[in-house]
Amino acid sequence: MEDYTQRQKKIGGILQQDLAEVLQKAATDGGLRGVIISVSKVNVTTDLSVAKVYLSIFPNKEAKPLLEGIRSNTPLIRHELSQRTRHQLRRMPQLEFFIDDSLEYIDGIERSLKGEDNPLENPDLLGKRKKS
Repeated sequence: MEDYTQRQKKIGGILQQDLAEVLQKAATDGGLRGVIISVSKVNVTTDLSVAKVYLSIFPNKEAKPLLEGIRSNTPLIRHELSQRTRHQLRRMPQLEFFIDDSLEYIDGIERSLKGEDNPLENPDLLGKRKKS
């Protein structure tokens, strides 16, 4: 596990909060009702040039198309963020967006533990977890 400096954590926190507001507002303005976008974590590189943004999107079936839309609008999102953080950050890092599938993964484990989906009886349930 990487150790992050206080500065990286602070910038990650600022970006996480502002990004959540920007993305949720964009979804609502875009007519997406009932879609929840949350920013689960933001990891900023040591040189502060890249921010990896992990998103949780509910309902899950909307995740892939929404992620594509977010990625294609990254320059607009980055501009909006730079306006919001101009008094806190000198330079806005490049943004890279990923889906955070940890909740889905945890849910699968819980179902297995409760016996709802037994991976021992049905090995196909044990999907390989993707490394991000």
